[in-house]
Amino acid sequence: MAEPKVSVSVCVRNGAHWIEGCLEALLNQTYPHIEILVVNDGSDDGAEAILSPYHDPEGERGFPLTVHHQPPLGLSAGRQWAVEQASGEWVAITDIDVRPEQDWVANMVANIQPLSEEERVVAVTGRTVFEQANDLVSRLRSVEIAAKYRARPRRTSLANGPCSMFHREALMEVGGFDPSWYHAEDMEVSLRLIQAGGTIVYARDALVKHVPETGATHFLAKRKRDARAHLRIVRHHPKRRRQGPGFDFLGSSTMVLCLFPLWLGILISGIPFAWGLLSGSVSVDGSPFDPWEGKVLLVSLGLLAVHEVFLWRGRLGVVNREVMRSTPHNKLIAMFGVRWLTFRWSVALWHGLLLGCVDALLGRNGHKR
Repeated sequence: MAEPKVSVSVCVRNGAHWIEGCLEALLNQTYPHIEILVVNDGSDDGAEAILSPYHDPEGERGFPLTVHHQPPLGLSAGRQWAVEQASGEWVAITDIDVRPEQDWVANMVANIQPLSEEERVVAVTGRTVFEQANDLVSRLRSVEIAAKYRARPRRTSLANGPCSMFHREALMEVGGFDPSWYHAEDMEVSLRLIQAGGTIVYARDALVKHVPETGATHFLAKRKRDARAHLRIVRHHPKRRRQGPGFDFLGSSTMVLCLFPLWLGILISGIPFAWGLLSGSVSVDGSPFDPWEGKVLLVSLGLLAVHEVFLWRGRLGVVNREVMRSTPHNKLIAMFGVRWLTFRWSVALWHGLLLGCVDALLGRNGHKR
């Protein structure tokens, strides 16, 4: 069977400092039948000047590489332009802040053949390794993503944006990438492909490396965006209508989501007891508690125990324990850092869900009225 041509697309908006590393990695792919499509999505950080020398649509210096400049229309619009312009049978997507390994495309192509008559492979998704810096956020993100991939089956429900490849014709048949989508365009298009009878295959050896995700502000903004977009996904693709495998890339987010309500419950249930101490109606000198006061205190302690279970057991516990084990800093400081970060993470998820509800009511950011 002849090796298919693959069109590799990457979009950039204000990522000038990542351009060289990403494009050099793409130009050094071992798979021989490649074209590269780069979309500059309205960057104003000097990206255009860095991209210009790479423009080589005829492939005189290696793989053909086309640079397209557009206003800031968004990632989905950029990816859709690339899909429409692609001449390859398959279209691969990646992000400007990742570095694909040299055999990334080759390993995806090696997995396009179905293993049974039930499979119709329309997408292959690889593995993203988040590199670590010397901070809590990047370590937690790296460990969390690694845990997600360890639990991933061969047939999956998500062709991840940094490391996936789609059969172009199948992608066009389901409408491609809709520019109106707010974030999570990879999940939206993946579910459409599965709904149309396609199969998405996970290729573990198709590896890309992501730059460290540092800084709590940046991390929390992205998690808020994830939750906001996930509401659109669930609304447009409710469980009763979804086919194929379930969501296998949520990881510890579900457990993190529970932390803020738990803390809220601890705070509210503890208010009467704290008020009693301050007002003198509750004594700590050994006199018996009023039964109601004792029940309230037990509720607070029970919720606190549940919080600890959520924090240190299950999928979130695996992540947090590994972060604690690998930290080069004081363990006590790291423990409080993990608690504070996961609490803020939970708040960010709830904030994102609230914004998603507003989007749904107003019919914006890809929501249908």
